Amino acid sequence: MSTVWGSKIKLTIFGESHSEAIGVVIDNLPAGIKLDIDEINREMARRAPNGGEFSTPRKEGDKVEIVSGYFEGKTTGTPLCGIIRNTNTKSGDYAQLKSVFRPGHSDYGYYLKSGGNNDYRGGGHSSGRLTATLVFCGAICKQLLRKKGIEIGAHIKSIKDISDKTFDVNIDKEFLKSLTHEVLPLIDKSVYEPMRETILDAKSQGDSVGGCIECAITGLDGGIGEPFFESIESKLASLLFSVPAVKGVQFGKGYELTKMYGSQANDSFEYKDGKVITSTNNNGGILGGLSTGMPVVFDVAIKPTPSIFKEQNTIDVSKKENTKLSLKGRHDSCIVVRAVPVIEAVSAIAVYDLIKD
Repeated sequence: MSTVWGSKIKLTIFGESHSEAIGVVIDNLPAGIKLDIDEINREMARRAPNGGEFSTPRKEGDKVEIVSGYFEGKTTGTPLCGIIRNTNTKSGDYAQLKSVFRPGHSDYGYYLKSGGNNDYRGGGHSSGRLTATLVFCGAICKQLLRKKGIEIGAHIKSIKDISDKTFDVNIDKEFLKSLTHEVLPLIDKSVYEPMRETILDAKSQGDSVGGCIECAITGLDGGIGEPFFESIESKLASLLFSVPAVKGVQFGKGYELTKMYGSQANDSFEYKDGKVITSTNNNGGILGGLSTGMPVVFDVAIKPTPSIFKEQNTIDVSKKENTKLSLKGRHDSCIVVRAVPVIEAVSAIAVYDLIKD
């Protein structure tokens, strides 16, 4: 089973939700990079379960131990390995999932793939817990990209049927940075309370809700990317779809483009202050797999958390019969909130892999 990704850099993630630790090994980082550890810790805290009203009751500090590839405050150029200890597991809550599978979860697929030898505690290796390793790697890539004038930020576009505004054609870098300091990052702050109520209502019913995250990448020069197999879209999508619960990705207007005439969908070029821009950004800053110099904009669909407390129909493979499942454990009623920094992180990793010299 491979968990390796990348071309110019490579990352390998390891561990399970309830194993001693999870971690990542990053190959091909340049030597001599001084990392802002405080900023890494801030990014980790954004994703970490903290027991708040939008989070699972499971509390994890998610402090990263850098055990190789970093010496005297700088990267050495050798593989950099970060480990995150699992300190607040309750494995007994998952005993019933050895042979009884959660609807909507990967339990059954992993059972089949491993011949029944999968670690089913908390979802094992397929758990969203593993996204902490991606946030660590993404936090490093964000710092490297920022030195090149590239900024990445995201907001919650929707929770269930409550929608935020979408990014304008021109996106301010400082505004993107400000979004990373909000619990519910929103453009239109008036939808905060309706979204909060929607999440808490689902939580009170033992249910869950999903939503969409819109992400923007600014400062990327035009002409970045390759046609076909190394296009910006394919590079980003390969990582975005690696995030658990992501079920859809669309760039720019995405499916809305199918309802337009070409004259409406095309982004007209123009000069402004000596710089080439487009008057609209329907194609999300990407044409033919290459960047146009406009902000790269896309949104990601996150399905409702499959681990819910309502009784559901399922199967028991040990008895080969239908059964009911009343789930135990600690679970998010809306994973969208904690997924925002994950989407930013994998986007940073993909972009850095594209532009690295």
